[in-house]
Amino acid sequence: MPELPEVETVVRGLRPLLVGRRLDRVIVRRPDLRWPLPVDLGPRLTGATVRAIRRRAKYGLLETDRGDTLIFHLGMSGKFHAPACGPGPHDHVIFEAGDVQLAYNDPRRFGSMHITPTAKLFDHPLLARLGPEPLEDIFCGPWLATRAQGRMTPIKALLLDQHVVAGIGNIYACEGLFAAGINPARRAGRIAPARLGLLADAVKAVLADAIRAGGSTLRDHALVSGGPGSFQFGFRVYGREGEACSSCGGVVRRRVQSGRSTFHCPRCQR
Repeated sequence: MPELPEVETVVRGLRPLLVGRRLDRVIVRRPDLRWPLPVDLGPRLTGATVRAIRRRAKYGLLETDRGDTLIFHLGMSGKFHAPACGPGPHDHVIFEAGDVQLAYNDPRRFGSMHITPTAKLFDHPLLARLGPEPLEDIFCGPWLATRAQGRMTPIKALLLDQHVVAGIGNIYACEGLFAAGINPARRAGRIAPARLGLLADAVKAVLADAIRAGGSTLRDHALVSGGPGSFQFGFRVYGREGEACSSCGGVVRRRVQSGRSTFHCPRCQR
């Protein structure tokens, strides 16, 4: 599933194409994705001008001059692209703005779209309880130490809790913990504040590097331009079970935590 860097690169790709433009037509070609699409989605967006496109956690936010914001999630296989020869079978929502035509394509249909008044955007159930962004200044060692205090949950689970910090997923939790030298199974409340400061800095650095690389394309993620991300070529532990650790030469291991694969180096991560 796309994580913060993948959604951020999609949002950045959409901005020059749509911001400041009038949406001449928004065509909804099926009634549902992961959930039913709003029945008034097309009419509320058609004729509106796009004021801004931004990201919150793993959601994209498209704000219009009508006081509405479209909240979109890419699910497992969602992407925006310019159809070469007209909409295809998995192009479920079409956005036309002058000479720009973009389609939301989602073969597995785990994505979603909601539209809500901008004034009440952060009261929406999808956004209301999210934690701070990991790239914001608030996400730092002291703040993380406060959230970890007394917690017996594994530190990786704490990073994946969207109510604690929003946007980090499995890939970047694994990579951030490796960069900080912290075992993903270590109890959050037993990690020294100084090490949590290193972890916060490591997560920020990994996410920033991933955004610069266009995210990670493992299967479906694609830039709006159509190309893949490239951060997967720099993975240090994720998906590298049985391979040599790039730091110590030991063997990268995989374990399952809460039903998800966790990749780590037992030598480097304590």
